[in-house]
Amino acid sequence: MRSHILGAGFYVPPRVVTNFDLEKMFETSDEWIQQRTGIVERRYVDEGMGTADLGYQASLKAIKSAGLEPKDIDFIIFATLSPDFTFPGSGVLLQEKLGIDTVGALDIRNQCSGFLYGLSIADQFVRTGTYKRILLVGAEVHSTGLEFATSGRDVTCIFGDGGGAVVVGPSPEPERGVLSVYLHSEGKYYRDLWVEGPGSIYHPRIDHKMLDEGRHYPRMKGRMVFTHAVKRMPEVLMEALEKENLKVEDIDLLICHQANLRINQFVADALGIPEEKVYNNIQRYGNTTAATLPICLTECLEQGRLKKGDLLAFVTFGAGFTWASALMRW
Repeated sequence: MRSHILGAGFYVPPRVVTNFDLEKMFETSDEWIQQRTGIVERRYVDEGMGTADLGYQASLKAIKSAGLEPKDIDFIIFATLSPDFTFPGSGVLLQEKLGIDTVGALDIRNQCSGFLYGLSIADQFVRTGTYKRILLVGAEVHSTGLEFATSGRDVTCIFGDGGGAVVVGPSPEPERGVLSVYLHSEGKYYRDLWVEGPGSIYHPRIDHKMLDEGRHYPRMKGRMVFTHAVKRMPEVLMEALEKENLKVEDIDLLICHQANLRINQFVADALGIPEEKVYNNIQRYGNTTAATLPICLTECLEQGRLKKGDLLAFVTFGAGFTWASALMRW
């Protein structure tokens, strides 16, 4: 039994923050940001809206597009690096908001690769018959944890808030659905893209010195991330194609993680995939981490970019380092 995505939805908060808005907060420029990332604007939540709220709005749309109701969901997988609280995870908050009675809720922490790691879990649950209607969510609130100062601009200009969701269930036809998902990690690079504190390794978990030094803000070695991303993303996609006896030319649509438009263009060029087969929306939303892939997928469906029988490829890379690919026969 193959699993398939039965419905998809996304939600981004209404507050638009442009590069020109960021110019007023710290030393940067629209030209500088666009040249390095391709980003023009992103969305930020207003006070009182959390990660589970974004996931909830996206989930309602995904469930409706699948022709289901919340009561039909029998398991939740929630991928995020920005949970509402240290604990419990956002999965149970979403379960409560949806009013689904006592279903399991699994939170996973694989950052930019979270959606594909979650898809691999959902795929196995469906293939084994454990669950039939799995809600897979990727949602992030980055804006409340960014450093709005020149010292943090390299990271702050990249990230935005948003949520995406899909319903995963048995494929209506045996040849359609998830063909394979491939997952990798390389933890020796964990310091190259991370938020150091607070952390349980420290006693106390956070102190004034850590705050004064800005170690509670995300830090990234941009060149290192770029170098590894443009190597690992084509590599893991080729791994999937070779295992499925497929070729690059067979791909009808490629959706990359939306971290940097330059990375995605480099990956497509390296693989020889023409621009019309690649979908990007980082220009409008920035990097929403675990939410980027389901947001892109939903927009592609809304725009008629996928038809029955198309080969859809996902590929991602992010903190950890972690990276992954997935192939689906739509």
